[in-house]
Amino acid sequence: MRVLIVEDEAALASRLQQVLETAGFAVDVAHDGEDGWHLGDTEPYDAVVLDLGLPRIDGVTILGRWREAGRTMPVLILTARSRWSEKMAGFNAGADDYLVKPFEMEEVVYRLRALIRRASGHAQPELTCGALRLDTNSGRISLDGVPIQLTAQEFRILSYLMHHPDQIVSRTEFAEHVYDRHFDLDSNSLEVLLGRIRKKIGAGYIQTVRGQGYKLAEPEA
Repeated sequence: MRVLIVEDEAALASRLQQVLETAGFAVDVAHDGEDGWHLGDTEPYDAVVLDLGLPRIDGVTILGRWREAGRTMPVLILTARSRWSEKMAGFNAGADDYLVKPFEMEEVVYRLRALIRRASGHAQPELTCGALRLDTNSGRISLDGVPIQLTAQEFRILSYLMHHPDQIVSRTEFAEHVYDRHFDLDSNSLEVLLGRIRKKIGAGYIQTVRGQGYKLAEPEA
């Protein structure tokens, strides 16, 4: 899953990026409101972590512009402001969740996972496809109850497919949601990664739909 962090405190932004990447997210970072607004308006993020007190354009204005433009990605607001009136302004602009600084880094991870899961239409924290299971709280994938060892890229690909079961996912969609904006997805790397995943979970789960993309489905008996 691909996340945008819009935070002007360089140390906090760097720490958030490190924690989220370790948790399995692909992460882009913007350090001012104008850059953050532009990225959120032009790139297909699965979620955004947005500070309110930003230079150039404030967070509430950014969020309002995104929503007016039809951008529906879930947004988690971070702020040092604790007054209810300021929180309400964020929710009125279209925020989905709120954290007041200081906060626990792990809480950001859990809240983002929940926001992304619900945005994909899943109410329960555990996603299943046959014997394949993804615990969205812990970020672990298992097969028949046995944990599967995946690289970071393999995890992002399989996690995205599990959030969108029985849907055809194109190469373009993988490029937009599984990698950060600086990654160059060449013509063969996705097939190599999917091949590795198939070896670990069984070839029947990930189907190739010729000319369209790939689909995760329960293997036929």
